[in-house]
Amino acid sequence: MTAQFPAARPRRLRRTSPMRRMTAGTRLHPAELVLPMFVKEGIDEPHPIGSMPGVFQHTRDSLRKAAHEAAEAGVGGLILFGVPAVKDARGSAGDDPDGIVQQGVADLVAEVGDAMVVMTDTCLDEFTDHGHCGVLTAGGEVDNDATLERYAAVAVAQARAGSQVIAPSGMMDGQVAAIRAALDADGFEQVPVLAYSAKYASALYGPFREAAECAPRFGDRNAYQQDPAGPVGEALREVRLDLAEGADAVMVKPALFYLDILRQVRDEVDVPVAAYQVSGEYAMIEAAAANGWIDRDRAIMESLVAIRRAGADLILTYWATEAARRLR
Repeated sequence: MTAQFPAARPRRLRRTSPMRRMTAGTRLHPAELVLPMFVKEGIDEPHPIGSMPGVFQHTRDSLRKAAHEAAEAGVGGLILFGVPAVKDARGSAGDDPDGIVQQGVADLVAEVGDAMVVMTDTCLDEFTDHGHCGVLTAGGEVDNDATLERYAAVAVAQARAGSQVIAPSGMMDGQVAAIRAALDADGFEQVPVLAYSAKYASALYGPFREAAECAPRFGDRNAYQQDPAGPVGEALREVRLDLAEGADAVMVKPALFYLDILRQVRDEVDVPVAAYQVSGEYAMIEAAAANGWIDRDRAIMESLVAIRRAGADLILTYWATEAARRLR
């Protein structure tokens, strides 16, 4: 006689908070979070970003303080963006040894470099007067190869200042190879490269451009960032190219609108995969919460769990310090 078993009831494992915590399939840890930070030259006090409540353009002093708070919360890393006092067509401030990013990096390494990883975004849009990610031709298009020379110089300057991870975000062809070669030639063979491999021409970057003061003065970035409706497999091709050029880890940006891409990348590679929860994602949740439409705290943590569940090993998020405190 065949034994009859009662039907399984999955709800039994969801009844209480301790039960849900014990059986959770997706877990977040503070060390997996990376805090993006902005430092601005020539200001005496931190400036709040109107479209990003709780985010600031920092002075060097306030930058150190915020970094210390992140370290105390257990955040795994910081990534620094700079706003120089003077911008020009070639982004000269980007590789100036006394530039604001290099000064900020040195400050951060001295403050928290033994407790967390100090990274730098390596691009030119923060430093150019036209707001594009590279050197322009006479016709106003980004010159890919001339831009690679600038990226290499910026990466070396950041490494000399103490940056522990170089993160190129400009989506130029060959950028990882150019940066890797320049770092190796200058004695920085041990400094890893985190490539923004799948970075899309998204509508979600507006608040960041306010924070970094880098909105393009003309045109857009569709010609070099990936098309949201681009060919299937394009992101994986970009990832493979970056890995072949020497990337140590790869990134998908934005995060929430591209969880399918994140999952594809995670399934494809055996290196760390990062996802950037960008400024527009942050602003949408903050704005909806401010209007009383959603539960802010729950939405923040749910969004981070979604990104982690889709395959991210590292999550760049403006809520890193806040989320880390909740997770401890």
